[in-house]
Amino acid sequence: MPNKKSAIKELRKSTKRAIRNFKVKKAIKDVVKDSKKLIDAKEKKAAETVKAAIKLLDKAAAKKIIKKNSAARKKSRLMKKLNSLGK
Repeated sequence: MPNKKSAIKELRKSTKRAIRNFKVKKAIKDVVKDSKKLIDAKEKKAAETVKAAIKLLDKAAAKKIIKKNSAARKKSRLMKKLNSLGK
């Protein structure tokens, strides 16, 4: 447990940030998983969910919740899977 006032506040802040970051990462995982399921099932809604996933990934990368290359890799794999659906 921190002793100084500033350290106590910093612990509070980091806890809040960790919770917020966890929620964002969980949302990304959920929407990516949903879009992969829709792509595999060849649903028409797949494109919309992929678009939502890309939007979430871009926002998370901009806020540095995930690294930009991780976001780019996930987006690339999703789009590759979606484009293979059309062929």
